[in-house]
Amino acid sequence: MAKAEASIEELVSMIARGELRLPEMQRQYVWRATRVRDLLDSLYRGYPSGAILLWETDSDVPTREFAVETSTSPYESNRLLLDGQQRLTSLAAIIRGKPVGVRGRKKPIELLFNLEHPDGLPRITEVNEDADTDDDDDVADASEDELQRRFEEMTFIVSTNRLAALPQWVKVTDVFSDDSDRDLLRAAGVEGFDDPRYEKYTQRLARLRAVRKYVYRMDVLERSLSYDEVTEIFVRVNSLGAKLRSSDLALAQITAKWPNSLRIFQDFQALCADEGFDVELGIHLKALVAFATGQSKFNTVGSLPADQLQQAWKEAVRATEFAMNFLRSNTGIDSPSLMSSPFLLVSLGCYGAQRGYSLDPADSASLRRWALLANAKGRYSRGSSETLLDQDLTTIRDGGGASALLDRVRQQVGRLEITADDLAGRNRRSALFKTMFLAFHAKGAKDWDSDLTIGLNRSGARHRIQFHHIFPKAYLKGTYRPAEIDDIANLSFIDGVTNRKIQAAAPSQYLAKLIDERGQAPFEAQSIPTDKTLLELDRYPDFLATRREIIAAELNAFINRD
Repeated sequence: MAKAEASIEELVSMIARGELRLPEMQRQYVWRATRVRDLLDSLYRGYPSGAILLWETDSDVPTREFAVETSTSPYESNRLLLDGQQRLTSLAAIIRGKPVGVRGRKKPIELLFNLEHPDGLPRITEVNEDADTDDDDDVADASEDELQRRFEEMTFIVSTNRLAALPQWVKVTDVFSDDSDRDLLRAAGVEGFDDPRYEKYTQRLARLRAVRKYVYRMDVLERSLSYDEVTEIFVRVNSLGAKLRSSDLALAQITAKWPNSLRIFQDFQALCADEGFDVELGIHLKALVAFATGQSKFNTVGSLPADQLQQAWKEAVRATEFAMNFLRSNTGIDSPSLMSSPFLLVSLGCYGAQRGYSLDPADSASLRRWALLANAKGRYSRGSSETLLDQDLTTIRDGGGASALLDRVRQQVGRLEITADDLAGRNRRSALFKTMFLAFHAKGAKDWDSDLTIGLNRSGARHRIQFHHIFPKAYLKGTYRPAEIDDIANLSFIDGVTNRKIQAAAPSQYLAKLIDERGQAPFEAQSIPTDKTLLELDRYPDFLATRREIIAAELNAFINRD
């Protein structure tokens, strides 16, 4: 294995010119902006940033596109990037000011650089890889003053409109796009050499631009290696560092056995997304493995021949289509955001396939009940989810019906009925919150102002459904703990326009007025008690207890409906 070196600037240029390619075995770009922020902070401080693994080959190897824009090289590049995709894609996007494309959507990586950052060690940050947004999650619940103090301690941060407007914060991409400091210093309020900040700011801007000169060590695999050998190396390298999920490693092994299959998988993934079920590619691969091996774990996928993989994929596609249709038509689940786990698609698909996609009314009703209970109870989001999925796949393969699957859930959680106690202390992240939305939607719940039925497919950002604190957060703050304020029994569903109208109004005022104007039906549809004596600040605990009882009854009625 040869050794080489290249600066970030050189590597980014190679990507831009199409001289560095990605083999098909690579996963998609997945880094969140907070991860890019921390990489840039490390490079700014000169900390180690790992090595790059390349393969130079004369073989005709299937490839995939980078997530950042590249040109088509007039010469076919034989240089493939095996390890370092996430880092180099991120740096290419930041340095060139280009958006990254992930699953059909393009967005820029917008970071800000603090010209007034403290010297010495940076503030320690932790990145939540499972977060829903690119925001800095560790500051989400802080006060305004605390937020400002934390921001001032940081060198880089994911951009916000508020911070971008402050003079000491500059856009990182602007620093890289122009080697002149004049406009940046002027925007920061530095008018000339006499300003005491001039030297400090120019030195820090030069230090940031010097990131482009950071040199990566590169390990280059020999040309004589076969694609299968390189795939094995790729899997081992990434397994040791636990950088890739098992589905990413499985994809590498599958594409080695079945060249050009990535495009087939991605096309089906896009088709499912168009149908409202935009899930990670790993879920579709899990369905493939389930039909190929009878279980869901990826540990044997490397030993499967191409023809077995291809046949299993055909079966997985049909099964997934059945699962999506069943969820949409029979349960009301029309989006992954309403599922506690996308593993439901795999188990439902296998159930349909086992019965030749022919269900009688009784079987369909039982399967609906199981799907809703498995979803509400978080069947695949407790403990070892793959083990639980394999238990259900074994039950299905052995001919067990929905009643046998329900027994599995009962063994796991103790009872199938939902009680008020189950709701106590739960918040919007609970699987029960998703079921609450499904039940209210099925009951015809509408927005309190527009009279539009609640749903996820609203047109216009202003009218998108939001979860609303019936007792507003600002109204309760200082009297009740955050966990009590965010209790699931204090949440309802209205559109953004109505939510903004209510703001921090006392429920004894705004809700009582709405009840007088519109009657009790819109609020009963969302299990909201209409007794006005419960809407006072000191009765908030009683309001929660009362509503939990009503919600629990509504959820049971919805799940057990024939």
